[in-house]
Amino acid sequence: MKLFTTIGSLVFSLVLLTSCGDPAANTQANNTAGNTNANTSTPTAAAPTKEALMEMDRKAHASYFAGDTKWFEENLSDKFVAFNNGKRMSKADEVKMISETKCEGSEAKLDEEQLVKLNDDTYAIVYRGTYDVDCTMGGQKIKPPSSTRAATVWVREGDKWKAAYHGETPIIDPKNPPAPQAKIEARKEEPKKDEAAPVKPTTSANSEALAKLHNGGWEAFKSKDAKWFTDHMTDSVAIVGPMGNFHAGRANITKLWTETMKCEGITKASFADGFATALSPTVEILTGKGTADGTCDGQKNGALYQTAVYVKEGDAWKMAFMFESPAPAV
Repeated sequence: MKLFTTIGSLVFSLVLLTSCGDPAANTQANNTAGNTNANTSTPTAAAPTKEALMEMDRKAHASYFAGDTKWFEENLSDKFVAFNNGKRMSKADEVKMISETKCEGSEAKLDEEQLVKLNDDTYAIVYRGTYDVDCTMGGQKIKPPSSTRAATVWVREGDKWKAAYHGETPIIDPKNPPAPQAKIEARKEEPKKDEAAPVKPTTSANSEALAKLHNGGWEAFKSKDAKWFTDHMTDSVAIVGPMGNFHAGRANITKLWTETMKCEGITKASFADGFATALSPTVEILTGKGTADGTCDGQKNGALYQTAVYVKEGDAWKMAFMFESPAPAV
């Protein structure tokens, strides 16, 4: 939860798909007349590999730059949610945004990939993206950050893997942070005649409970309560911090937040505007805004946009992945 008041992130929405083979349908006859055994079970996608997801992500980047919305219509989960500069977006919002974004420049370079298992049906892929492009988004000409840390959360849907979340944040050198920039505002447009308004993400019945749990994490960060993190994160938890840094493992992250980071003067820490989206009965995505005062590692703390994936282990909800980006200074 390293906090910095710096440049707001420009988020590309790049998502992809892998799938397994054709549906299984095996019919085996035995020696008894009239007795057959047919396997008609529903096919399920095999566990994804890091290489397969990255190859698909490269194809997704190509589709994005080409303005190919069909790719995203087919490969985004209907439960997809994004959290871009504090704005929550559904699948319909995301596809519409892609259709209105035009980019020109060299191909993207994707590397430093990390595969994180959240549970058997949910994975996250994290990587670095390097770009040299110019884009027009919402009628505004912008220059995207040249280097970002990206993450996509994948869910198993039958025989396919579909993206349920994607985010990117600039990789920032703390010794040479960029000057604050104005927040990019999307154009507010009324639906055209006879055009239905996009369907917004639906909050889950668990939103309030997860937001309260996540707020407890901010309190634990303030008081350096290592036991809280040990009790409320999965063993393989991973995070992307607001500077674009990647950390993995409960012990490593707990030490980072309670020992390694040198924080002073933190008297207030909280999480607000919590909104959870259920991907399944055991996986939910929580979005919101966390804040703290004081300083950490010599930098003034500020507000962070956070997306956290919680998974249910037994009767307890635990954080399995988190993506952070700095909120623009007001």
